[in-house]
Amino acid sequence: MAMNAHGNAFNTYKNNSVNFASKDQLLLMLVDGAAKFSKMGRQAILDKDVKKAHENIIKTQNIFYELMVTLDVNKGGEWAENLMKVYDFIARRLTDANIKKDVLIMDEVIPLIEDVRDTWNQAYRKAKGEK
Repeated sequence: MAMNAHGNAFNTYKNNSVNFASKDQLLLMLVDGAAKFSKMGRQAILDKDVKKAHENIIKTQNIFYELMVTLDVNKGGEWAENLMKVYDFIARRLTDANIKKDVLIMDEVIPLIEDVRDTWNQAYRKAKGEK
């Protein structure tokens, strides 16, 4: 029972931190998650853990679908269109990696995911510095 109470308290904290996070912070949490899950998926492929590989690759994909849905191409213009192409490419390569359980495709995609994460982190820091 005590464990459950702790778990609920933690979930409440987690949900509140998400509720109070700005849109920018949420985006950073998403891209950080994508980098983490993609690496866990890659490791699971190496470990021949098909279920874990599938779950983590799907989590990574879902983050990119979410990023695609929330990206305002009309407002962002050419920059946003290019970003959408990167997101789309990553999502499609993740599908290939998941179907084939192919570590080489993960090796191709993970640096791209890390680039996306680093780009958003830099943009966020710059935006905070300018305010």
